Amino acid sequence: MADSTTTIGRSASRLSARSAWAPWAYLAPAILLYGAFLLFPLARAAQFSLFEWDGLGASTFVGLDNYVEIIYDERLREAFWHALVLVFFYAVLPLAIGLLLASLLTRAQVRGLGFFRSVIFLPQVIAMVVVAVTWRQIYAPDGPLNGILRMIGLGTLARPWLGDYTFTLPAVGLIGTWVCTGLVTVLLMAGMSRVPRELYEAARLDGSGPVREFFAITLPMVRGEITVALTLTIVAALKTFDLVYVTTSGGPGTSTTVPSYEIYRRAFELGEVGVATAVGVVLTLIVFAINGVVNMIGDRK
Repeated sequence: MADSTTTIGRSASRLSARSAWAPWAYLAPAILLYGAFLLFPLARAAQFSLFEWDGLGASTFVGLDNYVEIIYDERLREAFWHALVLVFFYAVLPLAIGLLLASLLTRAQVRGLGFFRSVIFLPQVIAMVVVAVTWRQIYAPDGPLNGILRMIGLGTLARPWLGDYTFTLPAVGLIGTWVCTGLVTVLLMAGMSRVPRELYEAARLDGSGPVREFFAITLPMVRGEITVALTLTIVAALKTFDLVYVTTSGGPGTSTTVPSYEIYRRAFELGEVGVATAVGVVLTLIVFAINGVVNMIGDRK
């Protein structure tokens, strides 16, 4: 009887051990792929950032000198500042417009809502290079935008939008607003559609108007969707490259240069791979930090 009990105990222990390792066995392929294609390249980039290297010849260890150059190089400082400005156009402005559109559409119960969602989401499925080329034509000195301004008697406002030091960065940012607004609106509409109608009915019985209902009911109930929308759009703003590369190539001067474009320029045009990877590491840390703050605020009770 004792032997039988001992055997059962050992079997149970082995089964428990197998059960503990089973989840890791299922996760192992994903972890290996994640490590091979994300964590390992990140580690190598961090390693390269400590060297002066042109990408081909011998490298020289310089420690943190590449990071010090980011602090003292005016062009690189401007690039990071421009990226933060683009966060307003990619994230803050689309969120404000999306909240307004989603609230109006869900309250009004517009017919053909599915078609509207498809149309407003369309910029997200168009290649950014196509978007950039199209808007470059719109912003051209003889393009549709200036043509409309002249047609309605506002010809004095016409200008080469992508060649003006003052207006080029906002012009590029508004393209990002156009691209991101659809995504934000669709996310918010999905969240607002799940808000119980009874909450609005109870608020109306208490004498609340549409504005009070929005701030007291709608906004708190879609906090999760707002967090997701801000996370996606902030990442898009900070890592934008193709839009800037196709529309302005960082110009005129350095008025639209951004970190991702500087990484490309330093690595492939100037042969400064160490500085380029240092910019990439700093940009990655900034993305993690900002989105960490956004998610902490979004998760607060």
